[in-house]
Amino acid sequence: MANHLYQDDLPDDLTLGPIVAIDCETMGLNPHRDRLCLIQMSDGDGDCHLVQVSRDMQPAPNLCRMLTDPNVLKLFHFGRFDIAALHHAFGLTTAPVYCTKIASKLVRTYTDRHGLKILLQDMLGVDISKHQQQSDWGSETLTEAQLDYAASDVLYLHRLKAAFDELLAREGRSDLAQACFDFLPTRARLDLAGWPDIDIFAH
Repeated sequence: MANHLYQDDLPDDLTLGPIVAIDCETMGLNPHRDRLCLIQMSDGDGDCHLVQVSRDMQPAPNLCRMLTDPNVLKLFHFGRFDIAALHHAFGLTTAPVYCTKIASKLVRTYTDRHGLKILLQDMLGVDISKHQQQSDWGSETLTEAQLDYAASDVLYLHRLKAAFDELLAREGRSDLAQACFDFLPTRARLDLAGWPDIDIFAH
């Protein structure tokens, strides 16, 4: 496994394939207040590609092209937050997408534990550390521990997706999951527009 750190954008010659696992690190959980600091990505080969986002937000044409490419599936865990953060930072809609947290909630109805650490332990036998989760991601120089933590959030998502695809098919919920994934960018836009805690479908 290797971490490749870039500034502001992906390299011109980098191709991450048809399915890219993505996660974001921000200064907090409010995208209107807390800036995007780091975007980590993996094509499932064991390496992680990380883009550190400058405070003054430089253009990122290669990254933005991948995020909006209809032929590249963007793979998240709790994509609702990451998609909103990317939309607020770059003004784009990330699609198409897949979210392992949504998949978990559709098939692991016997539990209310759907965090990534739990899923990796239960389904893949992989244990990741969350020690750096609340560290300062806005620092100009990120530590190796921070980079390793950030990488761990994407390195196993391809395997997790494969496991969930089997469970969704087994339970007859693949079509329902796909409909949820298709709606996810709109859900993120609703969050940004002021409806984060309101169910607009409720009575």
